[in-house]
Amino acid sequence: MKQILTILLSLAVALTATAQKRVVATLEQSGADEIVHYWDNSTAPHSNGITDDETINARLDMSQTSSTDFYIYKADPKVATGQGVVVIPGGGYYKLSMQYDGFKIAQYLRSIGVTAIVVKYRLPNGVREVPIEDAIAGLRYMREQAEVFGIDPQQVGMLGCSAGGHLTSLATHALAVAERPKFNILIYPSTGGDVWSNYRLQNCFERLLGKWRTQVDIENNSCENLVTPDTPPTLLMHTHEDTTVPSTITTNYYKALKRHGVRSALYLYPAGAHGWAGHDEWHYAEPAKRAIADWLEIEKNRK
Repeated sequence: MKQILTILLSLAVALTATAQKRVVATLEQSGADEIVHYWDNSTAPHSNGITDDETINARLDMSQTSSTDFYIYKADPKVATGQGVVVIPGGGYYKLSMQYDGFKIAQYLRSIGVTAIVVKYRLPNGVREVPIEDAIAGLRYMREQAEVFGIDPQQVGMLGCSAGGHLTSLATHALAVAERPKFNILIYPSTGGDVWSNYRLQNCFERLLGKWRTQVDIENNSCENLVTPDTPPTLLMHTHEDTTVPSTITTNYYKALKRHGVRSALYLYPAGAHGWAGHDEWHYAEPAKRAIADWLEIEKNRK
């Protein structure tokens, strides 16, 4: 009887996984040139254990993600710089803010000749390996497809916003030095710091590490503690008025980069709430875009 119950339970789990609904934003919604399905919980190295259907709302925020997709934005060969950027959206590890932290940024990068991939990653649900391996998969995929995309595999960087900035840094430091992105761009990243003083950051780390996270766990995943001289050159962007993720988190990361001699730049704008990326109505949208374009141009010409 026990064996029969075990078999029935296994079948029920399998049927649930099979019935699970995967969602994607359409090419029209995302502005992408192509969408590539990469893997899901059944084929990736780790599973986040989520069995509910994925969801997407009118803002193109995605939740309950258990499958990984790449949205491809190919630069026009006439203006292409040969660079590529893997874009990691934010969302506090409970959703993916695909439209503004992802699609809008990728569209801008494409417009200045930079090919981009937006990673729809699986949310961690307490299993930190899951989003990290998805971010790394995006980086590797772009390099593997470099000839198809018309880019230099040695000119590929990563860009992440909010929790996506945290994930970008975690993925970077999980890689061997030779595999790391050429550069990083971190926009209002929730990279660590005094987590216990900010309930939003507490929730963010709980979703990443699980309910029973400890102070040691948080310190080991606070990215300013991971910086070494081998950390890639990094552009940091934040606003003084951000109350969701305090700008001191970014300034502390900048100090760690400087302390280890890592080439870096920090733009701290005086006004703007959290989540300004991709919003053209933000007062400093154009200066921020120029800063990113300038950074990419400089990094292209550096060895």
